Amino acid sequence: MTNLKVIKVDSDYIEFDNGIKLSSDHEHDCCEHHYIDFSDLKIEDFNGLEFNLSDDGFFKRIPDYGIELTPVKGWSIKVPGYGSNNGYYGSNIDLVLTDKNKININTFDISDCQDWNDQY
Repeated sequence: MTNLKVIKVDSDYIEFDNGIKLSSDHEHDCCEHHYIDFSDLKIEDFNGLEFNLSDDGFFKRIPDYGIELTPVKGWSIKVPGYGSNNGYYGSNIDLVLTDKNKININTFDISDCQDWNDQY
């Protein structure tokens, strides 16, 4: 999983040239929503960048903001994370890598990487 290029950017995920997708996951309950927001990214943002997904070195956690995708060389890409609920529910959020068959390859806890908004 070394030196992979981004071939698709969607509001919910980023897809690499080997079929792996990067997305966020949260066990959603009634009055809450927690996610990493890829919607402002464009495929052009990733021109010339390659990523090594073999461990968690392809991203950095930015507490109270989101994540920073770190390529093998070149500029990094910041991706915001958002969370809101009514104060009763949890704030867990995971960064998830899945293969082209939608099988989970790896999961990283990024719960502290979101702009948090309690809605009491």
